[in-house]
Amino acid sequence: MIRLANIMAGAKHGGAEAFYERLTLALHGAGDEVLPIIRRDPERAARLAAGGLCPVELRFGGPIDILTRPRIGLLLKKFQPTVTMAWMNRAGSKTPPGPDPDPWPTVGRLGGYYDLKYYRDCDRLVGNTRALRDWIVAQGCPAENAHYLPNFVTDVAGATPAELPGAGPRLLAMGRLHRNKGFDVAIRALALVPDATLCIAGEGPEREALTALARECGVAGRVHLLGWREDTGALLAACDLFLCSSRHEPLGNIVLEAWSASRPVIAAAAQGPGELIDQGETGLLAPVDSAEALADAIRSALVDPQEAARLAHNGRKEFEKNFAEAPVLAQWRDFLHKVQR
Repeated sequence: MIRLANIMAGAKHGGAEAFYERLTLALHGAGDEVLPIIRRDPERAARLAAGGLCPVELRFGGPIDILTRPRIGLLLKKFQPTVTMAWMNRAGSKTPPGPDPDPWPTVGRLGGYYDLKYYRDCDRLVGNTRALRDWIVAQGCPAENAHYLPNFVTDVAGATPAELPGAGPRLLAMGRLHRNKGFDVAIRALALVPDATLCIAGEGPEREALTALARECGVAGRVHLLGWREDTGALLAACDLFLCSSRHEPLGNIVLEAWSASRPVIAAAAQGPGELIDQGETGLLAPVDSAEALADAIRSALVDPQEAARLAHNGRKEFEKNFAEAPVLAQWRDFLHKVQR
């Protein structure tokens, strides 16, 4: 059995944060003892508690927060984990090493190309793509201490479709309204695809700019900003195509979610989607920042429903084989068993 102290200081919403919750609950469900230590977030704490866990909430402030690190040390001393895992930079910097002379190993879990100075006290590093693992090694981490372990997403097959606004083929995109997500590229592409509707589920600082761009491109009536939504499965069930237009996307949980829903995926070839998608087999890739190429891919999928269905079927098979809960949880548990004290 694993005794895991699982430490996350992330934001309220995000792909890494959502996967932290899924993995924490799945390990607990598999019979392992897990102590979740999280940044103060009553909603996240409630979700973990509803799954039978006892999360501890700490401040996880900035550089002047001198209390969180020793408090984590006291929690670890009491819990006596066989392995500790710190998720992303702030948790990595606030997590002390295991005690001498018999320390428990500390694993740093990275979901992006972060500065490794935050993981000085980690014995091993895990990336969620093979490219990220290779990059970690290239930064000087010994190859035997750098690992690739994938994410899993909730299987949303069979969800009841949501009511999406607009008419014609429905294109769906999801994510924080931030420039990195490239929703401006998706809007420019929509201007080249007559009659289609683009629904974007998410919230963020780019809302006003995206609204203005839709007016500028003459597609304001065909672009709908849905705000932050929790009904991912229902949204995917209602769309005809899923778009991932990100300029920067280290993994792309949204691609995995679309595969689970058996939806055709069209993505910009950022780091994660470029690794995940087998071009022409499990989805279509377009160059990053090219509205014209993205529009070409959208049109090609819309004019050939049979081909789009084939892409969706292949994406679903890829999800079942490599990104569903059972196979991914087995990999994580095997890894944690091997590295624990």
